[in-house]
Amino acid sequence: MKQGLSVSRAEQKERTRRAIINAAFSQLSADKSFASLSLREVAREAGIAPTSFYRHFADMDELGLTLVDEAGLMLRQLMRQARQRIEKNGSVIRTSIETFMEFVTGHSNVFRLMLRERSGTSAAFRSAVAREIQHFVAELAEYLRKETTCPDELARAQAEAMVTLVFHTGADALDAPPEQYAHLTSRTITQLRWLAHGAASYGRKPKD
Repeated sequence: MKQGLSVSRAEQKERTRRAIINAAFSQLSADKSFASLSLREVAREAGIAPTSFYRHFADMDELGLTLVDEAGLMLRQLMRQARQRIEKNGSVIRTSIETFMEFVTGHSNVFRLMLRERSGTSAAFRSAVAREIQHFVAELAEYLRKETTCPDELARAQAEAMVTLVFHTGADALDAPPEQYAHLTSRTITQLRWLAHGAASYGRKPKD
């Protein structure tokens, strides 16, 4: 009986923690950054008393770092799913970029958090975002290494260039009207293909 009660309490605690995270995400927008959120606002949106917040997070900074981790994990999971959906003759780049753009436009508050905190005033937040981006780069580099059999160093360099380009496109999409999304997607696909072709020919001797 006690074990069942313990599990129930653990589940309730996890649900409340999740409610706090979702409440914080839901309040982020183009006009409201994480730094402008108050603990009371988040607690009210989550449906808990402000004092209950401290049972789950030490302070707002810890919540913010958790949001960054969640944002990075969410994006990486989507990109993994995109690669899994690619058929034998499918376009890796097109499928990946279309998935990324769907993420940016459908979860703009999540992506905006990463962009803002990447260059924010908090060293801890900047470090957390940099870590998430490096996870993203590492997964892409591993995929490129397996698919192209290129050396680790070159796969890493290509992945870093691709991720930088894609994040810039995401930032542009946040401020662009919906009718420009198709253009941004097409432009980025072309640019990434240039990168891929350049990486494939890198190091080859010129023909006489």
